[in-house]
Amino acid sequence: MTLHRNSGVNFTSVPQTENSDRNKRVFKFRNIDVIVYATVIIFGIGSWVDINGLWVELPAMITEGLPEGWKLPSYLSIIIQIANIGPLIVTLCNVFAPGKLNNNGVIYCILGIGSLACLFLAFFWKTTAYVAGEERSIVLLILQFFLALVDCTTSVVFLPFMTLFKSDYMTAYFIGEGMSGMIPSLVALGQGSGSVSCVNVSSTNATTNITTYNVYPQSNPPNFPVRDFFVFLFAMVFFSGIAFTLLKYCSYYEEEYAVENDDEEASEDSRCHSYELSNGEHSGSVTFSDPTTIGQSQSALVNENRKHQTAVTLSKTQDSIRVEKIAEHSISKLRYAYFLILTAFLNSLTNSVLPSIQTFSCMPYGISVYHLTAVLYNIANPVACFIVLVYSSTSCVVISFLSFLGSLAAAIILYTAAASPSPLLVGTKSGEVLIVIVWVLGGLLLTYSKVTIATVFRQYGTRALMWIGVMQQVGSFFGAILFYLIINVWVLFKSAPYCPV
Repeated sequence: MTLHRNSGVNFTSVPQTENSDRNKRVFKFRNIDVIVYATVIIFGIGSWVDINGLWVELPAMITEGLPEGWKLPSYLSIIIQIANIGPLIVTLCNVFAPGKLNNNGVIYCILGIGSLACLFLAFFWKTTAYVAGEERSIVLLILQFFLALVDCTTSVVFLPFMTLFKSDYMTAYFIGEGMSGMIPSLVALGQGSGSVSCVNVSSTNATTNITTYNVYPQSNPPNFPVRDFFVFLFAMVFFSGIAFTLLKYCSYYEEEYAVENDDEEASEDSRCHSYELSNGEHSGSVTFSDPTTIGQSQSALVNENRKHQTAVTLSKTQDSIRVEKIAEHSISKLRYAYFLILTAFLNSLTNSVLPSIQTFSCMPYGISVYHLTAVLYNIANPVACFIVLVYSSTSCVVISFLSFLGSLAAAIILYTAAASPSPLLVGTKSGEVLIVIVWVLGGLLLTYSKVTIATVFRQYGTRALMWIGVMQQVGSFFGAILFYLIINVWVLFKSAPYCPV
């Protein structure tokens, strides 16, 4: 709006539509938009929902007669590690040809592959073929490779995409990643996947006429078929793709993008105090953010002096803000490397080590304890992410201490697995309660630590988060290989019976 006065001075007011539009947003909590936050969660669910879903559905699939039987999980573990070729290719492209890889195109590609693989599994998962003289679940193994390729690659493309948004939304992504394990577990629990009952079976010797009684495990029929479960996974991956489209291309979500240059805010403030004259040979305009100040007239000399002083003051202010910002966000190379190594270690525990030994650790305490621990452990993951939203510590000491406590809980879990089938306090209520508590606390502490590290790295940009994703996969890879050898090759763990005598 331009106002003309008899003195010949032009006054221009600055419309404040941007800030007013932000303040008018209804679904706001603290510094986040609830709708955007929920959409990021749905996007994050697509990161690992299909592989996690396949794992929790294995008991139901095996009981329907797959030829590999209970050796199938070990095959799947190796296939997942082979699929790390996906993040390796993406990382090499980003290192040797930075900026050449279309990250958005890669995200659409992997989500499309994941959704189609889930859809094909719904109808062809039982298809077998003879390979090397043995019957194999060939379709399941091939499609599982594509699912693993998709999920492993999300670690190095989803996290860099999240730099587009304010750091407050980083926890939403990890909540979604945690729910990618929790939601399939709850659905499988409702399906009754892997549900086993212990039944008494009597047998009578016809010669001696002696009756003996034995307890055997019996698989219960699921409440809905495996096909419906994979259709559900297809829907989850499909909705994740829709969420990504909204986050990237919907104007409503653009208002929650991170500000690329914080100095723009300072320049906006400067415009509220700068002015020029339109009087005689001097041309310009007077700009005010407050309409009540319009109408003030001053001499050209005073205005020019004030404008010069304002420019000098703002320049010094912006320089001091920039220096403070650099000091605030600076990190030593040693700490940077330490956090990356710690990320690899934490992810090796949460993604590979603990899931591999869960049956050995929990089954000695009973089937009900095992199922309860599996569900609560998956719930602990998104709960830890919510805690990060409320309180996130950037202190290296705090992160290290919490990581140590989480590792201590993992060590206790490792002991119970190594001592199977007769760990400490087996057969007692206190033992059942303690093992559940240790699993849940371990999940909370380890997840909180790794999410906090990722939140710290968020401020260093896309490349830093790419390396976080790389180290996540590196830790998961070495953890899976090591414990595959320990469990399947060296056979250092012994399983407890489903139905103890």
